[in-house]
Amino acid sequence: VQLQASGGGLVQTGGSLRLSCVASGRSFEMYNLGWFRQVRGEEREFVSAITYVGVPYYSDSVKGRFTISRKNAKNEFYLQMNNVKPEDTGVYYCGARRQYDPHSVRNAAVYDYWGQGTQVTVSS
Repeated sequence: VQLQASGGGLVQTGGSLRLSCVASGRSFEMYNLGWFRQVRGEEREFVSAITYVGVPYYSDSVKGRFTISRKNAKNEFYLQMNNVKPEDTGVYYCGARRQYDPHSVRNAAVYDYWGQGTQVTVSS
């Protein structure tokens, strides 16, 4: 599976962005998907995930502001970011894994495939 993220950019505090991640390969509908972000010098941080059956997970910092979704027919998944804050700034990576384990969706180390990342910058 190859992933390609897009949709990042510069946005003002309180604005919105929609990130997209398109996957190549078969059986996309069986993959569990996630979004992580990384600031230079720090570890990759969990943002959101969605299981192969569509159950969403969010970090406490984005709950109520971000929405994850997927369109299996298009091999795509998304992160709708609303009411963004300066602390949302970072490189956003999309990830995928075949194994389903609800206890580890927040752990970047268990994801098998990653996109190249897209920069999100929120100005204050």
